[in-house]
Amino acid sequence: MVLSFSTPWAVVQLVVVLGLVSSAAAAGGAAVRRQGGYQHPPLPDKTLWPGPWEAYIAAPENKSHIEPARFWKARGNITVPLAHGGGGNLFEEGKEGGKGGLLFGAGGVLTLEFDENIAGRVCLDVSGIGSNGKGVVVLQLAYSESSWFAGPVPDATTDRQERDLPLDFEVSGEGTVCVGKEFVRGAFKYLTISLPYRRKQEENEEKGWKGMGQKVLGMMTGTTSTRDEGWVRIASVWVNCTAFPSQKNGRAYTGYFYSSNDLLNRIWYAGAWTLQLSTLDPKEGSALIDYNRLIDHNKSPIGSWYSNFTISNGSAVTTDGAKRDRMVWPGDMYIAVPGIAVSTNDMDAVRNALEVLYANQYADGSLPYAGPPMGFHGEFSDTYHLHTLLGTYNYVLFSDDLNWLRDRWDEYLRALRVSISKVDELGLLHVSSTADWLRPGMTGHNLEATAILYTVLSKTKVLAEWIDVDVSEDIKEWDALQKTLEEGLARLYCPDTGLFSDNVGRRGFGGDERVDPQDGNSWALISKMNLSSSGLPWKDPKSDHRSRHPLPEGPPTPRNISANLRSRWTAFGAPATEFPNVISPFASGFELLAHCAADEIDVAVELMLLEWGYLLKGDGFTGSTLAEGFRVDGHPQYPAYWSTARNSQAHGWSSGPTGVLTGEVLGIELTLPGGRGVWIHHHMTKWLRWMRGGYATDSARIEVKEWRCAEWAFDATTGTKQDTGGRAVILEVIVTPVRSAQSITVRVGDAFTAQEYTTSGGTTLWVTWEDDKTTLQRIDFTAKVTARHGGGDLDGEDWFNNTVVNLDNGSELVYDEDFVLPDMEHRAPGMVDWDAMELHFKTPPPEGWKIDRLKEVGNMDWDIGK
Repeated sequence: MVLSFSTPWAVVQLVVVLGLVSSAAAAGGAAVRRQGGYQHPPLPDKTLWPGPWEAYIAAPENKSHIEPARFWKARGNITVPLAHGGGGNLFEEGKEGGKGGLLFGAGGVLTLEFDENIAGRVCLDVSGIGSNGKGVVVLQLAYSESSWFAGPVPDATTDRQERDLPLDFEVSGEGTVCVGKEFVRGAFKYLTISLPYRRKQEENEEKGWKGMGQKVLGMMTGTTSTRDEGWVRIASVWVNCTAFPSQKNGRAYTGYFYSSNDLLNRIWYAGAWTLQLSTLDPKEGSALIDYNRLIDHNKSPIGSWYSNFTISNGSAVTTDGAKRDRMVWPGDMYIAVPGIAVSTNDMDAVRNALEVLYANQYADGSLPYAGPPMGFHGEFSDTYHLHTLLGTYNYVLFSDDLNWLRDRWDEYLRALRVSISKVDELGLLHVSSTADWLRPGMTGHNLEATAILYTVLSKTKVLAEWIDVDVSEDIKEWDALQKTLEEGLARLYCPDTGLFSDNVGRRGFGGDERVDPQDGNSWALISKMNLSSSGLPWKDPKSDHRSRHPLPEGPPTPRNISANLRSRWTAFGAPATEFPNVISPFASGFELLAHCAADEIDVAVELMLLEWGYLLKGDGFTGSTLAEGFRVDGHPQYPAYWSTARNSQAHGWSSGPTGVLTGEVLGIELTLPGGRGVWIHHHMTKWLRWMRGGYATDSARIEVKEWRCAEWAFDATTGTKQDTGGRAVILEVIVTPVRSAQSITVRVGDAFTAQEYTTSGGTTLWVTWEDDKTTLQRIDFTAKVTARHGGGDLDGEDWFNNTVVNLDNGSELVYDEDFVLPDMEHRAPGMVDWDAMELHFKTPPPEGWKIDRLKEVGNMDWDIGK
């Protein structure tokens, strides 16, 4: 028997089907449209790349039955049997003990820990109950991603009070009881089950308690009561995970990454797992109950939580985060879509996200700031508007869904014209919205928005070529506009820092709030804008005239900007200077791409190890998923929110390294949609001895192996093979078309050494010498490669150590066991600007959005000395 339950909260289900909403408040939404485009094949049931790297996959073997790994902490009237992992700790006996299972009496509290940050509906197998004639015993559930908030009160999805309300869980008899579908919790590593003491509702009111949590749930500040609450014996606890609905087997990855650095491997798979948890059943969306109220008029109390808002069509959709906001945010897509493509290839989830944004396009061509429940009250962001267009490019690149693009082309161009129209006489995009990724200061002639527009223009030309539409006249306009933007960019250049400022006003060069932003400078490099114009400064940022004298040091170069960004790093990563006190893995994801665009791959990998390594090793994080952000001093508070508990610990926008490691470090770049054309621009970073990885598209499977080798040759004097001192990097490329008789165009090498060939499948081998990186030598794989240890597996776990490449001069290349990895540079932690922190939090919330800090609720957490 399986039972579901709901709470006394007023839960309203809102169904959004693209532009149509089942609420009178949303009248005038866009009409429902067909889901055109290519139908992607089902995702595989088994991994396409079996190997030792599967040990890093966090997804469970059975997503419908995930059990906790251990008891984390217990208190009060509870029995935890030694045989069930009690670890020798005896807790106070319940009222009817000795029968096995977890026995809860009134006042009993138990926190369970899972191995990974997970998601889903909690179920209990109840083996006994004593309700004292009342027919029901009410447990409470509290969820937390971080150990810092593991206890009787959950962490937070709300922004109206410090913590969410615990969830009442009614038990009326033996059997399996599960929370209702709407109470799926999007991410948690810790589950706390308690049987609290309660008083009658009238007693609560007599006490004068004001908190809604106490009014609704009867929570007490004391720890004793004369009332008998009964008891419950629980045989087992498990979770039915409803995330990544497209995958029957969450471990069936379509891509992989594996290297000599354990931490980099963990980072890649943490990004993939974060993206899986953030991919939802569209009917389980939006954790923003208070914002939902603008559409569904729910009257759910402050601090309540549930996820039953339908946010898109289809059966799966990619969102911003697992716990919250569980919405389609286009700003995340430039980071998230490549990560999805190289790990699970859940392109249907990406398309469904884009569909709902285009379906709610405003009458003037603007695209909504986010998907439902936003998009019905004019919510708009200049940068996120452009991110939808970038998401369109990445979706088509990885999916080959050209028919879908043709169906959306007119809407795409309408949206592009909105941004083009905002470029004025200063040659910069003048934003009309302050909304961005919650960073302050998004005003005026903005650097980030300008550079993103430049990027979109470049990619629009490519999209037009792919679907063979005539935009010859438009291209003339776009080319001219890009030159205008390059001239405008020079207004923002600051020779004293070698970086660009945020705008031409108060946050610009000479402004009283000068900021050289991480996001904008990163986008200046990603965009590949010509920086030479910045060598001839304007007399002032708003002047009509240029200086007569070029800068003595000349114009900035991409490598200059990369170095200047790196110089600002602290012990825990790259600060987002545009947002005081913040380290943002989102903005740092763009910085990764910026260093790669500057051909500084080593710097990008160093930042991954520094910042994302801390996300996996730092106190207060999950160790398996990637958090939304944190403070510059390493504290897990994300300063966008006053409540530390609200930080999303599984946020798709933080998954940048997953796509960057595959696309830039391994160097697997698609040049034609779906992998019909591939460019392998490999780079063996100084942080690795060997690496391998690959992924599958609907057209091809592409795999790359790369390892460091030493040259050995026969020495006639000694009669033995000796190390000649020569050092090389070997690149092995394996391309397999999915369809028979299909050819894939492959380009290997950098812009100077690249060689191109067409293949119907097979392996090629390439050698680059450390002392001559301008030459890329192709080796006959069949004739020149042998096993070092005689008959060993050239594709086994020790492949790099077992492969011998025999050169024409009689020497051989074998794995370089003596290569020395560099040490990480020591850096000091960042310093928190508390005045700036308070100033940010003093920004008033929207009208009617009262904030309760739950000060009257006791026993929120275990006393763990945070």
